[in-house]
Amino acid sequence: MLAAMSASPPPPPSPGAACARSSGDACPGTLRLHRADDGALARIRIPGGILTPPQADVLGRAAERLGDGELHLTSRGNVQLRGLAEDAGPRLAELLAGAGLLPSARHERVRNVVASPLSGLDGLGDGDVGPWLTALDRLVCASEAATALSGRFLFALDDGRGDVDALGADVTLIARAGGALLRVGATDTVLAVPAAEAPRAALLAAEVFLDAARDTGAWRVADLAGTEAAALPGTVLRRLRRAGTDAVTHRHPRPPEARPPAPGPVPGGRGSTALAVGVPLGRMSAAQWRLLSGGGGLRLTPWRGAVVTGVPVGRVPGHLASLAAAGLITGPGSGWAGVGACIGRPGCAKSLADVRAHAAAAVGEPGRLPVYWSGCERRCGHPHGEWIDVVAAPGGGHRISRVHGNRSEVLTAVGDDPAALASAVASARGTRTA
Repeated sequence: MLAAMSASPPPPPSPGAACARSSGDACPGTLRLHRADDGALARIRIPGGILTPPQADVLGRAAERLGDGELHLTSRGNVQLRGLAEDAGPRLAELLAGAGLLPSARHERVRNVVASPLSGLDGLGDGDVGPWLTALDRLVCASEAATALSGRFLFALDDGRGDVDALGADVTLIARAGGALLRVGATDTVLAVPAAEAPRAALLAAEVFLDAARDTGAWRVADLAGTEAAALPGTVLRRLRRAGTDAVTHRHPRPPEARPPAPGPVPGGRGSTALAVGVPLGRMSAAQWRLLSGGGGLRLTPWRGAVVTGVPVGRVPGHLASLAAAGLITGPGSGWAGVGACIGRPGCAKSLADVRAHAAAAVGEPGRLPVYWSGCERRCGHPHGEWIDVVAAPGGGHRISRVHGNRSEVLTAVGDDPAALASAVASARGTRTA
């Protein structure tokens, strides 16, 4: 049985902030629990968000038996269990290992891989990234060098539609007809490589980053200085060619924003189909989880939702009706669409407000921009692209800003009056930048 580590120190600074390696990587995992105000927290990495029905069943039972009975989806398609007892780690590790969710004790926190959730399901994109996902996870778990990656380092596998390419991963593979593009960080310079060599090229790019990180103390590519990050593609290119991989450079700008699958049936199924489902605030009870996963396989998305695969066509209307009745998002028009929040009070000691309750009170008509509620300036789990940023203020109330990439514009500050707050958020969500 795998031994679990004790609860970790407090979490790192806000996403995007530089973090020196000397401070230690405090990202939680399955074997290293994080101590929160509502008990211990475990983060289970699920590469590509893909779960078989038996694996989903194990996670649901773990939430009920060991945690607070809820499953929390993350912005990387992973699952968090909260409210765990301090000594729950060994039992949790045993359950997950038995389900194939813990293939390597030394690599469990570095299996951070997001993938286009509709790849191979709707006939769109330039290729099915499923084989890449399997190969990359095996390569990472077999790599001694990969154990030095932080729990924040992220791989993305995009099938060519641009959805997860827009998420700002550290290493991104993009399918294209006859091959693959490899992006390191946010640069527009990509490397064209043979499709069969793509997973190995992605791991090599991560190893090149680690070489640079030894001298800089960076956890992620974005932590590197501009000149150091810009040099990575050239270094990767030389290393690939030395290894016998044919690679050439191209210009391929990253998409400006990532769009989740539209809730409802996924077009293109024959005999069976897939259903895209939104989860309000990414938080499900064990009963909701059982209902969701009982329809077929699951693909958890980086937008805190899920795609249920292999649903017989004849069962689609009834299953959608059951999911909607359980409070999940199954079609257009839901006010919950695009609404996210950190855990807030009482789960997080750093939070200044119960932002989930405030978000629920402000839900109204769907907005044109996503909105994310944060209990403090760290903004844990915030989205990418253009979005409305609602942050609890130290003296009470909230500050509302519009974020677009690296730019942020403060729109207004509002007190805790629910009606005024809801009105201000609705107004902000209905305005796009030029």
